[in-house]
Amino acid sequence: MKVLTILLLFIILVPTQKSLAQITENQNKALTIESYYKVKWGYADEFISLWKKNHYPLLKELQKKGDILTIRAETPVIHSSEDSRWDFKVTITFKTEHLALDYSIVDPYKKQLFPDVSGYKKQEQHRFELLLAHWDVPVESLDLN
Repeated sequence: MKVLTILLLFIILVPTQKSLAQITENQNKALTIESYYKVKWGYADEFISLWKKNHYPLLKELQKKGDILTIRAETPVIHSSEDSRWDFKVTITFKTEHLALDYSIVDPYKKQLFPDVSGYKKQEQHRFELLLAHWDVPVESLDLN
């Protein structure tokens, strides 16, 4: 009976240990997130300008610190149909999955970069009022060889 109990524990615990190791390993891997923004017609330039003024400096601070590896922004050359349209895409590669999912990592820099907290909040509120939709897509590279 003892042998059977030990065998069952072994069968149950060994895969769990491996799963925990995989979770920890994944949290330490870099994570790339593509953020898409669909803006009200005619307001894309204003939205991008506000993003560059109020959000990009926070990301640059995280990049200086080493939490972000790369930041890239793109706009489409031509517009697609309304249901699939997006106006602005930002691709950020974070050093780890944990950092990518920790939205509070920018908080220490907000007061430093934007001492006029009230003005900053108003501009950010206006930026989000210009949005029709926003979505984030975690992506990974595929080895094609």
